Amino acid sequence: MTELIVALVEFLKQFSYFGIMLSLCFEFIPAEVVLPLAGYWVYQGDFNYYLVVLVGAVGGTLGPLTLFYLGRYGGRPLVLKYGKYFFVSQKQINASDYFFEKYGMGVAFFARFLPVVRTAISIPCGMSNMNVWKFSVYTFFAMLPITAFYVYLGVKLGPHWNQAEEIFNGYALPFTATLIVLLLMFVLIKLLMKRKSQSL
Repeated sequence: MTELIVALVEFLKQFSYFGIMLSLCFEFIPAEVVLPLAGYWVYQGDFNYYLVVLVGAVGGTLGPLTLFYLGRYGGRPLVLKYGKYFFVSQKQINASDYFFEKYGMGVAFFARFLPVVRTAISIPCGMSNMNVWKFSVYTFFAMLPITAFYVYLGVKLGPHWNQAEEIFNGYALPFTATLIVLLLMFVLIKLLMKRKSQSL
């Protein structure tokens, strides 16, 4: 299956940056394959790193909208029936549901860094009738560092670009934890500053 996906992405390469963006619009084509491969093309001198990251983040935002609307208009029964065609398993759907219920709408950003739920998280976001623009903004700003890192790994690994997913997964959880801690610190500082100004 991976060989077939790589062949399809190689075919889309002829459309330059648009081809990279287009390949990320299809949820059945994993970003974990496309982005390191695009990084390998940067390594070969065929593309510019920063433009690949930009179109990759845009494509990585447009793609999840498919599952978002499937969740919104189809509900859980339709998702369970057709999710397999988007390479989304019931285990991923259950995990993303739990994650969404526990952490709320912020998961549209944070869940993108977690291996099991990052694809399926679009579904509960859609089912909850989350604002599509808010969902898109959260997704884009999450996809930006993910895309940059995957493409960077592809550049550095060169011909061994297919090892990128394993390396990424090793860094994803610590990165997300650090990001959450920094965000909580920021919110806490803002609250303390607000309380201090009110007491004056």
